[in-house]
Amino acid sequence: MASKKNKSNVALNIVVSILVLVIGALAGFVGYTYFTLPLSEELIITEDVFYSYNDNEELSAIPLTNEPGEVSVHFLELGNKYTGDCTYIKVGDVDILIDCGSKSNSVATVSEYLNQYVTDNTLEYVIITHAHTDHYAGFATSEKVESIFDLYDCETIITFSQTTSGKEDTATYKNYLRELNAEIVAGAEHFTALECINETENENGVKAQKMWPLNEEYDVTLEILDSYYYENRASSENDHSVCVMVNQGTRDDAKHFLFTGDLEADGEEYLVKLNDLPQVDLYKAGHHGSKTSSTDVLLDVIQPKTVCICCCAGSSEYTDNPLNQFPTQEFIDRMAIRNIENVYVTTLCVDYKNNEFTSFNGNIVVISLPASSTAEIKFGINCSNNNTILKDSEWFKNNRVWNSATT
Repeated sequence: MASKKNKSNVALNIVVSILVLVIGALAGFVGYTYFTLPLSEELIITEDVFYSYNDNEELSAIPLTNEPGEVSVHFLELGNKYTGDCTYIKVGDVDILIDCGSKSNSVATVSEYLNQYVTDNTLEYVIITHAHTDHYAGFATSEKVESIFDLYDCETIITFSQTTSGKEDTATYKNYLRELNAEIVAGAEHFTALECINETENENGVKAQKMWPLNEEYDVTLEILDSYYYENRASSENDHSVCVMVNQGTRDDAKHFLFTGDLEADGEEYLVKLNDLPQVDLYKAGHHGSKTSSTDVLLDVIQPKTVCICCCAGSSEYTDNPLNQFPTQEFIDRMAIRNIENVYVTTLCVDYKNNEFTSFNGNIVVISLPASSTAEIKFGINCSNNNTILKDSEWFKNNRVWNSATT
């Protein structure tokens, strides 16, 4: 019996030793991985992230006039092959950011651009249109990555009023809530679009507004437009988009700039019914120039003079059907029949599978001066790559048609 017991002890000792070695090796591997390998959302800034350079290979700001009452609207490239939205608006010392897609590493590209114009590290207004990654990834980073909220002091944050069911259980949405709440604790005032429409007072006694003043002397305002899906559940997350208008002036010669997030056909129909929409000088194409947005119902009312599209043109990110890749042929048909030729696009996909992309127009900057300005040109577009309109580009000639006889 003693002999069998000794043999059992020896066997047990061997098993324990092997387990210790395995556990030790595993612990060493985990430690090495944690301290030496990149984190899952580590922000790596390399030169190929930024690609709208000047001749000296420096990311240079497109000059503004700095004339009193000036409004500049910037549609930003996002440093990757993915479609996403990010619009920056500057009105004097007031800085506004609408959305920040498309991925968490776009934060580097966006902040590099913003820092050339935001001189006080403060964004007076931040608007997050809806809970799709290509619009809010820059606000929903992991704890290991600095978000837009971490990089800037945000004074007033206006967000979507609701999401589709199940969104609250996703990691990205939980990241977004954590980052948003931290910014609120740091002093930001937060309102949903519905609270703005209802002019609700928050817990700090601050009242939300439908019309936020940006420059009272020159009658520049940020208007929160009403939408049916602020308080009614939509089947598509896109229709929960916050819709806003920037108005420059109040007389007949006033200019209007419309931003509808990813609002689709159903939402656009309600937008027209619930708001007295004017003809607009600038329209950010809804849903990246998709066939389901920028519908006849909306276009017939707003009759935009200039249209800017935030997308990676020709990307197969969402579909392999070339005609449905942004900007879609159906969208272009609706532009063509109305002779809306001043259409600009941020980014061009060269080869999606091989991660090749480049600037289309690049960072698109629209500069608008007040009616009282004595400048000869009061409204103009300047892009970081080129100022070629969409229909005259090589990509368009090879992939789309401009048929003004379309019915």
